[in-house]
Amino acid sequence: MNFISTTRTLRKTLSGLVPGLLLAAVSLSAVAQQRPGALVNKEDSIYVRQHYTKIERMVPMRDGVKLFTSIYLPKDSTKTYPIMFDRTPYSVAPYGEAYKTSLGPSMLFAKDGYIFVYQDVRGRYMSEGTFVGVRPHNPNKQKPTDIDESSDTYDTIDWLLKNVRSNNGKVGTWGISAPGFYTTMTAIEAHPALKIASPQAPVTDWFMGDDRHHNGAFFLMGTFAFLSSYGQPRPEPTPKGAPAFSAYVTPDSYKFYMDLGPIKNANEKYFKGQNGIWNEMMTHGTYDAFWQARTPVPHLKNIKPAMLTVGGWFDQEDLYGPLKTYAGVERNNPASPNLLVMGPWIHGGWARSTGESLGNIKFGDKTSQFYRESIEFPLFNHYLKGTPDPQLPKAYMFETGSNQWKKYDQWPPKNTEEKSLYFHPDGKLSFTPPATASAPDEYISDPKKPVPFTNEIRIIRGSDFMYEDQRFAAVRPDVLVYESDVLTDDVTISGNVMADLFVSTSGTDADFVVKLIDVYPDNAPNDSPIPTTKMGGFQLLIRGEVMRAKFRKSFSKPEPMVPNKVTEVTFDMQDAAHTFKKGHKIMVQVQSSWFPLVDRNPQKFVNIYEATEADFQKATHKVYFSKQQPSRVVVRVLTK
Repeated sequence: MNFISTTRTLRKTLSGLVPGLLLAAVSLSAVAQQRPGALVNKEDSIYVRQHYTKIERMVPMRDGVKLFTSIYLPKDSTKTYPIMFDRTPYSVAPYGEAYKTSLGPSMLFAKDGYIFVYQDVRGRYMSEGTFVGVRPHNPNKQKPTDIDESSDTYDTIDWLLKNVRSNNGKVGTWGISAPGFYTTMTAIEAHPALKIASPQAPVTDWFMGDDRHHNGAFFLMGTFAFLSSYGQPRPEPTPKGAPAFSAYVTPDSYKFYMDLGPIKNANEKYFKGQNGIWNEMMTHGTYDAFWQARTPVPHLKNIKPAMLTVGGWFDQEDLYGPLKTYAGVERNNPASPNLLVMGPWIHGGWARSTGESLGNIKFGDKTSQFYRESIEFPLFNHYLKGTPDPQLPKAYMFETGSNQWKKYDQWPPKNTEEKSLYFHPDGKLSFTPPATASAPDEYISDPKKPVPFTNEIRIIRGSDFMYEDQRFAAVRPDVLVYESDVLTDDVTISGNVMADLFVSTSGTDADFVVKLIDVYPDNAPNDSPIPTTKMGGFQLLIRGEVMRAKFRKSFSKPEPMVPNKVTEVTFDMQDAAHTFKKGHKIMVQVQSSWFPLVDRNPQKFVNIYEATEADFQKATHKVYFSKQQPSRVVVRVLTK
């Protein structure tokens, strides 16, 4: 083998560290929030050590920058193996002599025999170079210094094929969350040896729908906690992550972020201008060229590897990513192998749980195990080892409510019909449009008393707000509630959910949060995994989304609302696959704050990232539901 030697700097750094303690040095905030790992047990750890040899190399890129790469080789060199490649900004730890306790998307791969490669992306941890969060793709490479994540992947794969023994010339890539973004980039201008790529909960657009913004509204709580470590500068290669934020002083996030005041205070009080990615968020408050360049979707053309895109219906961070990545590939490459899997999971749940339940909700099966054993593993084996084609559908979707897997030859399915859930007086909701004019509903939104996003006291966001009982919000005077009659038949929705509101405000800007909810009957059986929960009347959040009204016409050129003028505000609430069962009800809630999940809107047309306390004002919002102004939630109903 012609392995290049590990650099002197790396050897010097590693020599003074205890290998077993290195993982603890990685920033726990970044890892815990965004880097879900595979299921781990003691037997897996023993198996890895017994069957794999670990080596570490600095792999040169076309511009001379070297990227730290950790390689796990099967000890049996009598066979050839495909390469499984994961690029990450969250560290390939442990470094040095310590081994990972599991390998691959699951240990099924390790026990079947693969070469596993993990790489710190450019500018992170032990890799050289400068880090750029969601680095833009460069389709016009003219010289060696014209690099991006696609070129770094290409160069690494090329080096691996030439320098790693016993490889069979085929490569697969995978990654969850930010590594999912890097996986998407591997498929753009892909190396010919790359046969399959699996972006899983991939970061795809930090302004439109991923964990930093939704429809232009800033996701404060998760972004602050995450970027407090992830956005800190790294002057030189190091195996250590930046420390997590530790100055909360209260266990109550609602109180902490209210005490923080206007969002600009985060820099003044805590970051002191030193957090580069946070500064980018504060500087680019619209969907300008900066953000537009950072989504890979426009570049998902001429994709050659097979694509397996994976997401979770209850993903608190990246529900947007898998849906838009799949759609982008499908739109531009209709003949390429392009599969979508969506299950009843939180962020990365398919890799780190059994998938039997979430909170109070049971799914009746080990959905994650099914995915790993019946979808992911056989598909990779087919493309990388030539095993029989598992004959998977284009879209393998878990339908919550009915709790069953559905197979479709396209997504959304062909056999759906667009229907609207219309708002009516007295809090009624139905598929029948309003026939007469009615007085609007109204509520006062007060930035000093925003609607909380959860009923729990917590300092870190967590995932359970995605499937939390919404009764705590329904009783607030600043939350409108619309509820259907008891359903006499099952209603199954499969596809995109859209909010279409006719609203007015006494201010010049506003947020509108719409939540689609499954209301259980009062006599629902108490079959929750949490014994103390009474499921009668439970309000299960199916889909919730926010829209910053100033972006209603353009995310690049915001416009103020005209005070007290009725205005249509339409926005994407993402997809869903759910059965509202007979005997249940369908509910829609409308509110104008979701705090501190989403930052407070001053309800005044200003640059919110520069707003002062004086800019925040109460406003009266009205929701209209007449024949001419029919506020509604648009769904796709399965017809058979």
